[in-house]
Amino acid sequence: MGLNRIRAGEALAHSARLPHIAAMPYTPPPDLAALSLEYIARMVAERRLPPVDQWHPAEELDSQMEIRADGSWWHQGGPITRPAMVRAFSTLLMRDDAGQHWLVTPQDRQRIAVVDAAFVAVDVARIDGALVFRLNTDDTVVAGPDHPLIARGDAETPAIYLAVRHGCLARIDRSTWGQLVDMALEKAGMVGGTDGGLSVDSLGISFPLTPQ
Repeated sequence: MGLNRIRAGEALAHSARLPHIAAMPYTPPPDLAALSLEYIARMVAERRLPPVDQWHPAEELDSQMEIRADGSWWHQGGPITRPAMVRAFSTLLMRDDAGQHWLVTPQDRQRIAVVDAAFVAVDVARIDGALVFRLNTDDTVVAGPDHPLIARGDAETPAIYLAVRHGCLARIDRSTWGQLVDMALEKAGMVGGTDGGLSVDSLGISFPLTPQ
């Protein structure tokens, strides 16, 4: 089974024409609540991501890959189990105006099926007036004008998303949704009432937790 997975990963990297992904030891990310907003901003700025918005390859292919609703990545029906590979591929994602997701390289762009959202937000912390989210790919995103929270669904079953980059969204998972609700209830108690519905604030912007 292990050999098959290794071969599948090698075939996937080759078929996607991606740079070789070297095996690297995994270092767990620090606790969000223990970080300052200044440190988080510097950490995000220092991360160098591929300039996929500057690449406009003519060739289009099918990656035979899928991102499922739980955020797991699959190729030809089998799970991609190497976190480093998932993190590397996630930096090449973009979503076009028609809603199609792509893996983009300078040579080509490959269609990738996405059941719900390309990312999942798995944690949130309120730091210095900002909501800082951690994604399943260990990306850190600060909600604000460039990364708004988007409420979809209906009042009974809302679905909250966070804009990440290049048109891609992160679905807020159940536990992180619960954290946001607690923050919204605390805010409602402070301002005296919830007639306008629950909302959270980040970088001076109010984001409703139910569709408007």
